Amino acid sequence: MDKEQMRRMVQKRLVEITPEQRVERSKEANLLLVSTPEFQNASTIMMFLSLPREIDTAEAILRAWQMGKTVVVPKVSWQQRHMMPVKISSLETGLATDQVGLRNPVNGTPIPFGEIDLVVTPGLAFDKEGNRLGRGGSYYDKFFQNKELTAHRCALAFEEQLVDKVPVTEMDQKIHSLVTDKHVLYFNRKGKPNGSLSSSIK
Repeated sequence: MDKEQMRRMVQKRLVEITPEQRVERSKEANLLLVSTPEFQNASTIMMFLSLPREIDTAEAILRAWQMGKTVVVPKVSWQQRHMMPVKISSLETGLATDQVGLRNPVNGTPIPFGEIDLVVTPGLAFDKEGNRLGRGGSYYDKFFQNKELTAHRCALAFEEQLVDKVPVTEMDQKIHSLVTDKHVLYFNRKGKPNGSLSSSIK
């Protein structure tokens, strides 16, 4: 299966999740994310602003603010095809929504890459070797190549987005851990899973 075939397969799975299930299961995944030591110990966390069918990150963002953490999100430049991490302090104001439903900060204070402790990344598919399949723009792959960025890379997704094997190229960047609505999975430097934490949420 090539990348485009896998994207179509996973997108079909996401469409089949009902809005009610998406709300409940997003809460379960957010609770697991917040409970991880990487989230607990981070001072500055980069989150993504969810697309309509993606797992909803709002609860983790709100919890981060309650814990006194700095939250940054990607400010996407479509012309230059890159992302800049900017600080936000609200999910209600200062954001513009484009035609595909992506919310992008209108303004925001740029944050140095080296100050970010945790990057919570989206994606379409992930496997148990730490490989990630995005939507085809390579924005996060380019972002992760920045030499100043030393943050832990954690993907947040629904269980349906975990697949047997993600097709990869040399440009694709691995993640360090994956949080779903069912469990937390960590990967070592060679990409093999080295432990997991199952959800106690039913």
